[in-house]
Amino acid sequence: MVLILLGDGVCACCSLEKSKGKGAGWVVITIAWGFAVMCGVFIAGPYSGAHLNPALSIALAAAGSLAWSAVPGYVIAQILGAFCGAALNWLFYKDHYDATEDPDTKLSTFCTMPAIPNIWRNLLCEVIGTWLLVFCILMFSTEGNTATVGLGSLGAVPVTFLIMAIGMSLGGTTGYAINPARDLGPRIAHSLLPFKSPKRDSGWSYGWIPVVGPVAGALFAVLCFNLIF
Repeated sequence: MVLILLGDGVCACCSLEKSKGKGAGWVVITIAWGFAVMCGVFIAGPYSGAHLNPALSIALAAAGSLAWSAVPGYVIAQILGAFCGAALNWLFYKDHYDATEDPDTKLSTFCTMPAIPNIWRNLLCEVIGTWLLVFCILMFSTEGNTATVGLGSLGAVPVTFLIMAIGMSLGGTTGYAINPARDLGPRIAHSLLPFKSPKRDSGWSYGWIPVVGPVAGALFAVLCFNLIF
């Protein structure tokens, strides 16, 4: 919930009409998303190991690091949390949603849509982005990176920088969902919440890509990590 409240929040802040942050741009968005993940990790870390991403939960179960019986509960919680975060963001910025005429802009503050629609390229981008996310997270846990002086010893900080780097470098094509819950929960929220006209559809014809792509990328990352190490 906190991840999406802050993450969708920066999108709303930088995009919606009459917001003091309107036009702040991509750098602000990617930095805030990094810190949003950091906050979510610190909150959920002591209890679940910071399972904020269904793709990562599924991949860790496939790797034998998480019981498959735990996966459904984690995934449901992740999607519900994302939905609640998006709904809170809508409530927070309701006046600005009402002042914004462009329905595409409203949707973009909830979920991802491609800059250039190309189903297989968009899918590939989500696969590669999530592969990098999960592979690097697995690398953070290796012996050389968890020493007292290693970056991995700082816990959520490396993941924060990683999210920023992925957004700045690889986010320009699809908006780097790299997390099925991050996209699906807010997309459901957009479809259910009332908006002052005009309101567009929630982009369901594209909505499967930010779900399937991250799961495939995460599984491929675990496969690569196991083959190498």
